Amino acid sequence: MNITTNTEKLLARKDGAAGWITFNNPAKRNAMSFDMWLGLDIALNDFIADPAIRVIVLKGAGDKAFVSGADISEFKEKRATVEAVAEYNKVSVTTVTKLLECAKPTIAMIRGFCMGGGLGTALACDLRICADDSRFGIPAGKLGVGYKYTALKRLTDIVGPANTAEIFYTARQFDAQEAKDMGLVNRVLPADKLEEYVANYVKTIGGNAPLTLKAVKVCLNEIAKDDAQRDHALCERVVDHCFASKDYEEGRTAFMEKRKPVFAGR
Repeated sequence: MNITTNTEKLLARKDGAAGWITFNNPAKRNAMSFDMWLGLDIALNDFIADPAIRVIVLKGAGDKAFVSGADISEFKEKRATVEAVAEYNKVSVTTVTKLLECAKPTIAMIRGFCMGGGLGTALACDLRICADDSRFGIPAGKLGVGYKYTALKRLTDIVGPANTAEIFYTARQFDAQEAKDMGLVNRVLPADKLEEYVANYVKTIGGNAPLTLKAVKVCLNEIAKDDAQRDHALCERVVDHCFASKDYEEGRTAFMEKRKPVFAGR
């Protein structure tokens, strides 16, 4: 089932337990426009609110790019003044934060270019699975663009300070194997096997207990925060919720009966 957003450049559909989001601007290698950020927010709101959706997958249209970065042709109109930059950043940061804090597992399925803000969006997902023809980079140093502490911390948490420094200092492109070596992606697949692999991954994740996945996601998000900001009580609550759930009972029963459990998310 397709979801209506504000633009044809951001497509969203539901397929069983999966919510699929496609960056659909192939003429510009799926560069993110302001309208696409708004569309991503609409799609995420729908998928987060739907209990039938257990996994969210982000991908790019075509085989050239996941997201090649921001649509620089919009900068003169959308980011020419301090006020305009603030408004643009408010929308993009709010949407990426929503993706990052979403209690459902998220996957970035990457093929081709994954650059700048596109890489930032992929980093907000839990898992990054890419084709062997993928290219990664943050060309901020070539554009005079500044990166906020939160964005740098998210990258540093994943690849470490030295790799973060190399990514920014050189502003060069990294191939899929380099990305895998530094921990930027979880898996590298032949391009013709990528979609099948991710589809099977989605089925695997979607068949597991939603409350367990939510508890893990909540705790991982808290771990990523500075210690003084961590909500340990929240972590305890989501774990307790698992043990008080019908799904926990179903999991135990299915194990004893040697059958596949059917989880309802409650």
